[in-house]
Amino acid sequence: MRVAVVGATGAVGREMTSCIFELGLAVDELVLLSSQRSAGTTVSTPKGDVVVELAEPKRLTGMDVVFMSAGGDVSRELAPEAVARGAVVIDNSSAFRMDPNVPLVIPEINLDTVKPGPGIIANPNCSTIIALMPVAPIHRRWGVKRMIVSTYQAASGAGFTGIQALTDETRAVLDGREFTPTVMPYKSAAVHHQIAFNVIPHVDVFMPDGYTREEHKMTNESRKILGDPDLQVTTTTVRVPVYRSHSEAINLQTRQHADIDEVRQLLTDTPGVVVMDDPANFSYPMPVHVAGSDDVFVGRLREDTTAPDSLWLWAVGDQLRKGAASNAVQIAVALFN
Repeated sequence: MRVAVVGATGAVGREMTSCIFELGLAVDELVLLSSQRSAGTTVSTPKGDVVVELAEPKRLTGMDVVFMSAGGDVSRELAPEAVARGAVVIDNSSAFRMDPNVPLVIPEINLDTVKPGPGIIANPNCSTIIALMPVAPIHRRWGVKRMIVSTYQAASGAGFTGIQALTDETRAVLDGREFTPTVMPYKSAAVHHQIAFNVIPHVDVFMPDGYTREEHKMTNESRKILGDPDLQVTTTTVRVPVYRSHSEAINLQTRQHADIDEVRQLLTDTPGVVVMDDPANFSYPMPVHVAGSDDVFVGRLREDTTAPDSLWLWAVGDQLRKGAASNAVQIAVALFN
């Protein structure tokens, strides 16, 4: 079993490498690949130190599984090359997510869309995964007509630079020093805002309709994963000064009435979902509880008394783990172990 990770030195790539061993993917040979800038770096793994090599087509020869987390351009270039050499590619970029010939997979929800043999499997966007872990079982049981989502996305969703920006800016504010933001809402933006002690209602670029590309991802990906093109989804994505784990306030209108106690029991019985819902005792999911976990935590379950057949829930998940790396590795474990 030969496994490669492309983008191995990035935030998600490093998590993928850890998850390969933590989740028990059978691996005899591990190859770590990156851009020219990071090639030569040494990464410590349970199989010993591995030197990161340059990501190029010839290095993908003979691989059984290739995890890709190096951006859409790299995926579009290298994923077909890996498939042509016989590999299953699990791609964390947005390059192939909406390709009708590429399955978009959360293993607990729609692993049955994967066909055997070499090919590309797309890993959904982190916010989509965190939302659909609790929404999918509700949709299967009662049908979901409309989904309204507000996200509270951690700085690490912007990679290591997001983490560093939050750290440096926080120190500068507390020290009373002036600084120039350079990372948020995204590195190539014409204008940057501080993330320290701030909330930025802007993740990814704005589209002509006033929504961001991140918000479009949740709409389009949710419909594809749930197999429901008529599902109404509207989203506001927000960056918050949290290091790790995304939080989401989700309002659902179901096609059939869903008793809130039955919803709570259904989610309690759902693999990969942890119900943490005892507000009277100050128990509800928060990012500090969830960082490092592969489960999505759900709480604040309640009926929406302002609309028929509607309910609220609060979902929190580690976007570097279940929102990206561990979801990808779980797919491979299900296919190969």
